[in-house]
Amino acid sequence: MASPILPGTGLGSGLDTGAIVKALVNADKAAKQGQIDRGTATNTASISGIGTLKSLMTAFTQTLTDLGSLSNPQFPGFAATSSDPKILGATAGNTAVNGNYVVTVGKLATSSKVASAAFAGGNTSPITAGTLTIKQGTGTYNLDIKAGATLQSVRDSINGDDKLKSAGISANIVTDSFGSRLVLGSTTTGAGSDISVSGISELAINGGTVIGTSGSPMTATSAGSIGALAIDAEFTIDGMALTSKSNTVDKAVSGLTLNLVATGTSTVTVASNNDGLKASIQKFVDAYNALANGITALTKPSLDDDGKPTVAAALTGDALPRSILSAIREPLSQTGSGDKLTVLAQLGITTDQKTGALTFDSTKFTAAMNDKKLGGEVQKMFVGELGSDNGLLKRMQKAITPFSTTGGILDQRTTSLNKTKTKLTNDQAALDRRIETLTAVLTKKYNDMDTLVGKLKATASNITSMFEALTAQQKG
Repeated sequence: MASPILPGTGLGSGLDTGAIVKALVNADKAAKQGQIDRGTATNTASISGIGTLKSLMTAFTQTLTDLGSLSNPQFPGFAATSSDPKILGATAGNTAVNGNYVVTVGKLATSSKVASAAFAGGNTSPITAGTLTIKQGTGTYNLDIKAGATLQSVRDSINGDDKLKSAGISANIVTDSFGSRLVLGSTTTGAGSDISVSGISELAINGGTVIGTSGSPMTATSAGSIGALAIDAEFTIDGMALTSKSNTVDKAVSGLTLNLVATGTSTVTVASNNDGLKASIQKFVDAYNALANGITALTKPSLDDDGKPTVAAALTGDALPRSILSAIREPLSQTGSGDKLTVLAQLGITTDQKTGALTFDSTKFTAAMNDKKLGGEVQKMFVGELGSDNGLLKRMQKAITPFSTTGGILDQRTTSLNKTKTKLTNDQAALDRRIETLTAVLTKKYNDMDTLVGKLKATASNITSMFEALTAQQKG
């Protein structure tokens, strides 16, 4: 705030006019300034507290999302390990059983790749208009090729067709010594998945004909499957011969998924996933406690030696943090959808009645896994049935969504606090302007008074001098 230069002791009156003005201004300013200062301190603490609360909620939500992943399950009751991951990988589900399986991979399932006859004109070679029909297995896909089409535009049309994308069929152009060929490939594997193309004569491909081998070398007119037809995977499990159209085998052994990678032999071991489950549960407990303890720190004031509150926390007395705690605690007491495992206490997870934090008893957990055989139901308790929202993690996410979602309660509170901050800033500026004006007005008044008093003193002094001169003349 700018202030005029105040005089010290008045030259005319002998009064400290600067001190008088300052005292009057401070007295006028004190009440409003105190209100603004208190409001600013509270507002700043609240903004900081809500920011911290949002960070805690973000971290908690991310942990719930990670633990609830369907693509990377965190609560499988069993763990499968392969003695040679370069041959095959293995994943156990909750219906698996402990055991060892010797798997020998003889052949991997392959997909279809076919090529058209060569076009000497390259990518810009003209293609006859018509309906291009692409067949794979029982699927038939028709593509309308317009007049003026080229080899490249046909490729682009195939890659842009949604139905072909869904079927995993894509196209490209490969150029060899004879010219450019339209090459189609598929992500679908297994015998009978070879691709055939018809409808436009120059692009016709018989998927049942193999080209590009020593017995059938490539020519300009060669069109068909490149190198070999698509085949099923061939493998044995403990000597039992099996086949699969896919290299992902999920029905051969109950509860076990095998991912065939290369030919060879590997032993798969399936065992209870106690350590993995314990680590995931501990991660959940730690994330919950980080949020609960963080909220407590934001709301609990500091205490003196006598246990009396001294300094308020950032959100002391605010109902919002308590609402969040209540929201995340409710799902903990709800009964899960499992057959044998229905409450967290069965896993050794309980709530500390004093702090509200969760405790995890590893001894009770081990008993639940080894004695009661509850490992297969842990995933159902935390994640729920596939495609459902009845798992604990989903219920918790749903409970905190009104608070943490964009534009939710926390964002609304932040917006409100920022408006209050702006108002306090404007109030301070207005007070500063008023005080500056008041200081100038009072300074001028007291300066004018001092000047007037100075003049009166000078006049009085002159009159006194005149009378003294007259008195002296009369005596003389």
